[in-house]
Amino acid sequence: MSRNPRLGIWLMIAAVATFAAQDAFSLYLATEYNTLMVVMVRYWVFAGFVILLALRRPGGFRAAIASRHMPVHVTRALLLVGEICVIVWGYTLIGLIESHAVFAICPLLIAAFSGLLLGERIVWQRWLAIGAGMLGVVVILRPGMVVFSPAALLPLAAAMMFALYSILTRLTTRDEPTFASFFWPGVIGAVVMTVAGLPNWQPVAGADIPLLAIYTALSIFSHWLLLKCYEQIEAARVQPYAYLQIVFVTLIGLTVYAESLSPLVALGAGIIIAAGLYALSLERTAKT
Repeated sequence: MSRNPRLGIWLMIAAVATFAAQDAFSLYLATEYNTLMVVMVRYWVFAGFVILLALRRPGGFRAAIASRHMPVHVTRALLLVGEICVIVWGYTLIGLIESHAVFAICPLLIAAFSGLLLGERIVWQRWLAIGAGMLGVVVILRPGMVVFSPAALLPLAAAMMFALYSILTRLTTRDEPTFASFFWPGVIGAVVMTVAGLPNWQPVAGADIPLLAIYTALSIFSHWLLLKCYEQIEAARVQPYAYLQIVFVTLIGLTVYAESLSPLVALGAGIIIAAGLYALSLERTAKT
């Protein structure tokens, strides 16, 4: 049950705004330094955050991280590492706006995968929404056109990886507490990124150290806001506000990075968002 729905909504808006700011720093840092190195530092800080949370859990550290699904957690961690690296790489090649416009298909992919992989029943209206969302992606990518860039497939690949990550998260949280599903991807991901990122280490310019610190702080703050949000309101009720991240990212892309918003990208993103909101409305209707 919701405790304070209004507070939960504002926490979600603050969380997606923080995620957008984090993405802006990701773009700058990954342009100046190796993407693997930037993601590695982010994982170091996040791993420290989840370890600190585990140490403060009422039942103790061992009880907090105990899980019967370790192979699944390893798979989830690898998917999340891949998703973050690919989407950040995409920022450096096609920018924030186009990357997020394509990535917006992710909730619809989760719905599709839940039917294909979890055996959940999907009504024909939801399949219609999924199809409309894919049409929006086609509008953005414009395959076969001269302007098509293969790099635009990166956010689509990232969306698919994150959708699979989310489906596996559902599996792990069916029969055990959710904290282990939060803890293990952070710790395992930090190990994986250390192996991948250390060989690509570059000296950080003095002027960029504060920016790197802000970037890592934002990565923790955004997840903290999200956790606090879900303490106040059910995830399904607040999910539509997550689409505001596209608005924040677009504003940052236009004002900070001088990106452009082409009519077809705006149209495609609008189709995807409308399809996603329609799918969410179907879920609410089914629960009432």
